[in-house]
Amino acid sequence: MEDPAYVSIAGQYARKIRSGDLPPGVQLPSYAEIAKENGVSDIVVRKAIELLQTQGLVRTVQRRGVFVTDRPNLVRVSPERQLESAETTFSNESDHEIQVERESTQVRATDSLAEIFGVAPGDEITHVVTRATEDGRPISISDTHLAPGITDISSATTLEETLADRIPSPTHAAWLGTAPGELTKTVHQRFFAADGRAIMVSDVSYPWNRYDAWAFRMPIG
Repeated sequence: MEDPAYVSIAGQYARKIRSGDLPPGVQLPSYAEIAKENGVSDIVVRKAIELLQTQGLVRTVQRRGVFVTDRPNLVRVSPERQLESAETTFSNESDHEIQVERESTQVRATDSLAEIFGVAPGDEITHVVTRATEDGRPISISDTHLAPGITDISSATTLEETLADRIPSPTHAAWLGTAPGELTKTVHQRFFAADGRAIMVSDVSYPWNRYDAWAFRMPIG
């Protein structure tokens, strides 16, 4: 799925900021200049700037403009990032070499997964393991299970996330290279369709110190 224009624009500036091409204190081009350069409306640019602000990369000074923050932090944003592929997410965070590998298999639903998806235990579901590295260093691993007949999250309308510092599963610990008893940042995700049916469940682990902060955005009302 192609990234929305504002996500793509925010990613361009995020990479420049984190690589040092746009150092702290530097002013970004005006909304009109960014809009003209990318062939988009001011509304799209505004959303891109808001995303950069949420990630802690820029600050807005009234009547002056948008500036790179003094200390850009690495912030994981959710659920905005669900609009991105893993390749896009990590590439937007870093100017280093990113590699993402996926392994997909058909497995039998455990009792707990069968209950989540509303299927019978033993029914076939899809299991996808996604591993990411930065300059060859492991930075993420996830186990994702999809309900029968589901191939992606395009039909999802709601995302539920639980964030915790936990001892990772043995497979996640082995990939990230964590020592016995060492904690990782873990995210448990459930994606739901409009009818309330769970269509995908994912468990993601990151090195404990990968992100400075976590930001959550969701519609209300």
